[in-house]
Amino acid sequence: MRYLMKQKVFCFGDDFAIKNEAGEDVYLVDGKAFSFGKKLSFQDLNGNELAFIRQKLLAWGPTYEIYRAGELAAVVKKELFTFSRCQFTVDVPGPDDYEAQGSFMDMEYTFTCGGATVAEVSKRWFAFSDTYGVDITDGADDVLILASTVVIDMVCHADNQRR
Repeated sequence: MRYLMKQKVFCFGDDFAIKNEAGEDVYLVDGKAFSFGKKLSFQDLNGNELAFIRQKLLAWGPTYEIYRAGELAAVVKKELFTFSRCQFTVDVPGPDDYEAQGSFMDMEYTFTCGGATVAEVSKRWFAFSDTYGVDITDGADDVLILASTVVIDMVCHADNQRR
């Protein structure tokens, strides 16, 4: 499934609108503007929370937790000591962790699981700021990958916060 993820420019907090390949709104990410540490609610169009993203404070390096129904679903962490390229780990319970590698400053990267590519993120085709195409393979966890993409955007572009 292909998605278009666009950060809202004139808002308080980190808000994103996510559309499907037909251009229809499917998800909303609502950033909590006045909270200690970053907190975001990943919702469907009816306002049902599908995931909650929380910055983990007092962690070694940028770390975020993604919760579903109150249970920890994943920990997204930027690897600090990689020499050849930037890398994030999406640690999920069990053996099926995701890795995100590529050019995060240019927002051109892939998610892999067990060595197989499960999603590609690209800003290449979009001229306006903070808009990404996210192409997710069938069978992958769309909400988890999209929530992780939001986290990567916040970590890699923290100096470009909206006013």
